[in-house]
Amino acid sequence: MSTSIVRSALFVPATRPERIPKAIASGADRVIVDLEDAVQETLKEQARDNLERFLSDTPEVRILVRVNAPGHWAHAADLDLCRRHAGVIGILLPKAENATQVLTAGRTGKPIWPIIESAKGLAALQEIAGTQGIERLSFGSLDLGLDLNLSTGSPAAEEFLSHARYAVLLSTRVAGLAPALDGVFPSIEDTAGLHGAVQFARDMGFGGALCIHPRQVTIIHQALKPAPDELIWAQRIMEAAGPGEGVFVLDGQMVDAPVIGRAQAILALAS
Repeated sequence: MSTSIVRSALFVPATRPERIPKAIASGADRVIVDLEDAVQETLKEQARDNLERFLSDTPEVRILVRVNAPGHWAHAADLDLCRRHAGVIGILLPKAENATQVLTAGRTGKPIWPIIESAKGLAALQEIAGTQGIERLSFGSLDLGLDLNLSTGSPAAEEFLSHARYAVLLSTRVAGLAPALDGVFPSIEDTAGLHGAVQFARDMGFGGALCIHPRQVTIIHQALKPAPDELIWAQRIMEAAGPGEGVFVLDGQMVDAPVIGRAQAILALAS
């Protein structure tokens, strides 16, 4: 799994521990073992026990864990499990709505990925993003839409979610966090829809996306790749940018530091 660029983060339910190695082998940059949404309320303790055994039996693995939300009866026990295992390299904090919740999760010593998926979380976004211990933000579009009573898939809903994404990206940049991840695309079969959604998120500035099925990983990675003409353009810019060249002209267009920076970013993503 990548230690720098995170394009894909794949959920796998803790009720199915036999799927964790398969998820790790999927090519996803991160694997998230889920104790929250993918686990029925009556199976919470069993799911945590499953994860405990898996981590004890395979101490070499490195995963993230989505714990139950602050205020849930299983939240403290989930955090305790994460604290005790070196194999847990990060915590997804669902329904993050204030800095105190982030700081509590951060006492585990693990990097925190708050999920912005409620009106309260969106309203407190700057406070959350500026809290110590956060590695990156993630966006929970489905839960946010439900909380705000949006009509899923409608132009109005998509317009609002675009504004919410803008806020996540702005707070990410101001706080100096790693690139944020967009929310899951719920349709496993609609590969074209997933590809388009990830390209849209990429063009907005997201670093990648959360996903729910191994088949989505490759599509996400493909969608994040620069287009061939972008790659050619970036290569030409860098070839023309000789040592000490602050500003120059290429094909009649002025090239300065921001343009060179964009070319470097494209080449880094392609690699």
